[in-house]
Amino acid sequence: MRTVVVEHLARVEGHGGITVELEGDTVANVRFGVFEGARLLEPLVRGKRYDEVAPVVSRICSICSAAHSLTSLKATEKALEVQVSRQTELLRELLYLGESIESHALHLFLLAVPDYLNYPSAIALAADKPDAVLLGLRLKQLGNSIQETIGGRAIHPVNVVPGGFGRVPAADRLIELHGGLLQGIQDSDAVIDLMASLPEADFCHGDTVYAALVSPNPDSYYAGDEVAVVSNGDRSIVPAAAYKSLTNEASVPHSHAKHSSFRQKPFMVGSLARLTVNPQRLTGRLAVARERLKLELPSGNPMDNNKAQAVELIGDLDRALAIIEQLLRDGIEDERPAAVHPHAGTGTAITEAPRGLLIHSYSYDADGRIASADVITPTALNAASMELHFRRAVEQSAQREEAAISKRLEMIARAYDPCISCSVHLVRRR
Repeated sequence: MRTVVVEHLARVEGHGGITVELEGDTVANVRFGVFEGARLLEPLVRGKRYDEVAPVVSRICSICSAAHSLTSLKATEKALEVQVSRQTELLRELLYLGESIESHALHLFLLAVPDYLNYPSAIALAADKPDAVLLGLRLKQLGNSIQETIGGRAIHPVNVVPGGFGRVPAADRLIELHGGLLQGIQDSDAVIDLMASLPEADFCHGDTVYAALVSPNPDSYYAGDEVAVVSNGDRSIVPAAAYKSLTNEASVPHSHAKHSSFRQKPFMVGSLARLTVNPQRLTGRLAVARERLKLELPSGNPMDNNKAQAVELIGDLDRALAIIEQLLRDGIEDERPAAVHPHAGTGTAITEAPRGLLIHSYSYDADGRIASADVITPTALNAASMELHFRRAVEQSAQREEAAISKRLEMIARAYDPCISCSVHLVRRR
């Protein structure tokens, strides 16, 4: 037996590795190992008051902190029957878009693009192609500016609270963001130019199951009440409250992250899944970008998640600009958060974090303190699907040199854009 080992995945968030065992040309075993220590997410918030939960769970990750905060708040508000204003919904969506813009720019330009051009890092890429890296950094900074303006700071937002915001952003700050977004939209043309110029990564194919929220309208996709699972033309709907029928989490011996499956099949979440489930979003500039990138939907190639992120980046910039223009047109009201009346209740919220479906489900006691919590992250949902695509890539490769296999495995892992630290939330007992 021959073993190919990627001990530490580079250019991803967190610590993980890949092991492939070959018996001749047959793939005997594939393991995606997550080495992060258990984060104890659910026990950590047990007993916390309703207004203490979001600040804690945002610390799960510095990249996904807005997503965790806002999903946590939505779960809490469902449990305690809090209705937020339309202005709050728009500002929260804007905050979420800021995180998505920042995250997609970081992933595409600093983590993924060097793979296609055979550079070991973004630093090495910048030495030869500084414009590409500077483009990514500008868009990342724009996303950070949106998060800082709406959330109070660029990571771990402090301004989002149950029922609304601690302080509503002033109109002049939104006007500043408006100017930045106009520049970002100009930059987005260069994003598609660069992505379209990259060589094809065509070394893994096969039927893939995709899961994503059903978009309530073509412009907005970050939140919803139903998940659609799409496979070979079939479409199944899972209500948010029935999320456990989708996730079916199970511990595996080789990883600190659980695996999920839907009807005994791994599934993929993220940008590619969102566009597959919601093709009606692909109009205007998004349709042009999809055509230029030759992005076929549904796709059987996980590397197309990079193309899908580039397409989404276009839509995120356009939507963020539209929200700011609507807020400025309607006028910003200096409103206070909606009142919260603690009582026993249960609420589940599912949102589309940059990497895919994020689930927070809470039960509160009569005093408004967490009795039980469940947090399931995109990378945990993707873990089993990643292993499936690792296996396919090796099986479909005519090359058997360790270096060639390792590179393809790493490229697929990075295409999933894993946030490994978020994926660990169990304690293994012996």
